[in-house]
Amino acid sequence: MKNIILIITLLLASSIISSCSTDDEFNYQNDFEKSTKAWVDFKDSSNNSYKYVTLEGSVFTTYGWETTITVSNGVIIERDFRYTSGAENFIPEDQLEWIENQNEINSSEHEHTSAFPAMTLNEIYDKAKQDWLIERKDATPYFESENNGLISTCGFTLKNCLDDCFVGITIKSIVAL
Repeated sequence: MKNIILIITLLLASSIISSCSTDDEFNYQNDFEKSTKAWVDFKDSSNNSYKYVTLEGSVFTTYGWETTITVSNGVIIERDFRYTSGAENFIPEDQLEWIENQNEINSSEHEHTSAFPAMTLNEIYDKAKQDWLIERKDATPYFESENNGLISTCGFTLKNCLDDCFVGITIKSIVAL
């Protein structure tokens, strides 16, 4: 009888310990799942037609830029890029701002620019789960959902990195069309 009680006690203790484990499938899993639900609701209510603006910048160069992606019925129809300030002394005038229409999206003309690649929010949520939020011993993850529950910041920075280390996305705004 004592052996049965000991075995049951050990089984209960081990199940309690394993259920309290902090090892999630990926970082910020609960917050990400809530945001994914908000995304599905937004996608349905907007007929998968929306516009979002990403923000990026460089500590090294001291200027920033933003990319606006427009999606209609799940298809990217426009990518609009512009430097926000401080770049006019360093970047040629014809490269300070440009727009790609649907058949020009991610064209070779703008391949080596600072613009965020044209991605739908579906693709961003997939990349967040499969890349930006996976656990890494050498990185600090970030996840925020301040666009009415939708992703606003998602990515990571490598530890011991000094300048411009963030890998991921910062979304300034998301609006339905």
